[in-house]
Amino acid sequence: MKKLLTVAAMALLAAAAFAGGKKDAVVINSVADLQGKKIGVQAGTTGELYVQENVEGAKISSFKSGIDAALDLKNGAIDAVVLDEQPAKEIVARNKDLKIVTDKFAREEYAIAVKKGNTELLESINATILNMKKNGDYEKLVNAFMPSDGNIVIPPAPFLTSSKILRLGTNAAFPPFEYVEGKDIVGFDITMGNIIAKDAKAALIVVDMAFDSLIPALSSGAIDFIAAGMSVTDERKKNVDFSVPYFESEQVIIVRK
Repeated sequence: MKKLLTVAAMALLAAAAFAGGKKDAVVINSVADLQGKKIGVQAGTTGELYVQENVEGAKISSFKSGIDAALDLKNGAIDAVVLDEQPAKEIVARNKDLKIVTDKFAREEYAIAVKKGNTELLESINATILNMKKNGDYEKLVNAFMPSDGNIVIPPAPFLTSSKILRLGTNAAFPPFEYVEGKDIVGFDITMGNIIAKDAKAALIVVDMAFDSLIPALSSGAIDFIAAGMSVTDERKKNVDFSVPYFESEQVIIVRK
């Protein structure tokens, strides 16, 4: 007579069978570990460019936003996401099963972009940024959107009426710089854009679009300036004029815990 397996024995066998068929966990602790991996990036960003140029054998998936990439990471469709530091922190804060890995990425400077040759607007934007840093408004903005306790306090947007209109182009999927809160597009860049418009005695209209559509939209005249956590690069300088830098960041890696 055959011996009947106990429930405990059957459970052990099932666990062993599952473990035997399971693939080894992907371990990523540095940029070097990204080689040959499936990596998510935001389309048109310096993170995408970095992976293309520096990670051998990478299988790159480009997404409209870092949040979309993080969802695929959580689902196991990709192994890691390369993204700017502050948006990565926001994503990880909301997804406890993800974590950030840092490595020796080059520091990047964010600046506002205007159409080539638009000297008048560029000078106005530069004056606003420099004045904000001088009078303390810039520090208040950092504390509002990047508080040490994590509790963001969105400054009220000024209501301005003017026959002069400035159209700010952004990609509202890059917190805390630009994101959707309720029905409104808010963020560090949006508040700064409102101050820029106020100083220029203009009303501000925020235009949300895909990040890689921003420079073409600026070149065509569909928007007047870009405030979207955009890093200054030599390639972008061929197509736009940049303001003085207003923030410094770097790339990080998001992985599953």
